[in-house]
Amino acid sequence: MMEGKVRGASQENREAQMAGIQQKSFGTPDEVRTFPKGRVELVKVGGAMIGRAVFEPGWRWSTSVKPIARTDSCQMPHFQYHVAGTLKVVTDDGTERTLRPGDVSCLSAGHDAWVVGNAPAIFVDFQGMADYAKAQAAAASRRRAPRRRRRAMAAAR
Repeated sequence: MMEGKVRGASQENREAQMAGIQQKSFGTPDEVRTFPKGRVELVKVGGAMIGRAVFEPGWRWSTSVKPIARTDSCQMPHFQYHVAGTLKVVTDDGTERTLRPGDVSCLSAGHDAWVVGNAPAIFVDFQGMADYAKAQAAAASRRRAPRRRRRAMAAAR
């Protein structure tokens, strides 16, 4: 049960939140991030950031998001349900998968992906969208990387 006041919420929403129910809609997302040939709509529910990605034909991570992330491959892990379209994923080790509507996938960090065909690829991601296509997060990750390497090297000695 949630305690405290909910400011600006309707009576129905206050009652639902008091009962332990939170509801959000991708029709009115909390945040939208756009990039060439795609967008991510984000809603925060239960402390988690859930994203709906819409990637148009011609979208490819390495051309649409890489300039924002500034990493060689996508470093966000994903746990996603594929709603529409076809997405091809290739991991840094060369593993390939084609993801279609109805598929549920779990992707580790280190992959490229692109839309296959003439229909948008749409999926809901339950894990990797909080910092997806967010330039500040990529910069912070790069700043932390040298510290991690130094710690790893010190631990190896």
